[in-house]
Amino acid sequence: MPAAILILLALMPQLVDRTNEPVPAVPAATELAPERRADIFMARKMYREAVETYELALNSEPKEARLYNKLGIAYHHQIMFDQARRNYQRAVKLDKDFSQAINNLGTVYYAERKYKKAAQTYRKALKYAPNSASIHSNLGTALFARRKYKQATQAYLTALQLDPDVFEHRNSVGTLLQERSVRDRAQYYYFMAKAYASAQIYDRALLYLRRAIEEGYNKLDRIPKEPEFQPLLENAEFQALVAPAEQRAELHP
Repeated sequence: MPAAILILLALMPQLVDRTNEPVPAVPAATELAPERRADIFMARKMYREAVETYELALNSEPKEARLYNKLGIAYHHQIMFDQARRNYQRAVKLDKDFSQAINNLGTVYYAERKYKKAAQTYRKALKYAPNSASIHSNLGTALFARRKYKQATQAYLTALQLDPDVFEHRNSVGTLLQERSVRDRAQYYYFMAKAYASAQIYDRALLYLRRAIEEGYNKLDRIPKEPEFQPLLENAEFQALVAPAEQRAELHP
């Protein structure tokens, strides 16, 4: 385990709950209910319009937790964390086991660098959604920020067991926020390589190991000694990645 891995402020968490529906054009106001129109504004990244339209929907349904959660996300995308937090809290007050809103509240705490509170909030969300790979990955990220590396590793491995693609999703439509951004990319990619290797997903382990080296990870002599990478010692791509710089230059002139 690297001695210091810093996973810090996620400025723009991405949405990972997905829909297969194509994003339609924004319809006239009379064609669809306000919530549906606001959902379309969100899909088109028109967040201010989405806020106005979710608020219109709340005029008709003032006790709908899902609307407060969606309104919180619309504010979240504009980095308006106070407004986002208030709406997530309203959603949870109306529906105490609303795991998505609880998770999203955790992402606000994480963005505010309240990592302990973020981890506690993610754990609360997992009580209601124990099989959510995204929430487990968020917990891992918060634990990294607290340098709780062993616990973070377990959270990430659980996320990978539930969904091997949890860290690869790029869809932007949904109601559950997942942390993404990191400051020390080299160290982060190296850890992700180890996590994938532990989960025996070796193609992704090699991909992240390559990314770590490209981002400047330079402790190449340590890599073959890591227990997680032992099954890859005879792999030609792995051998090329961990070879000294001069040898890599000869292999890839």
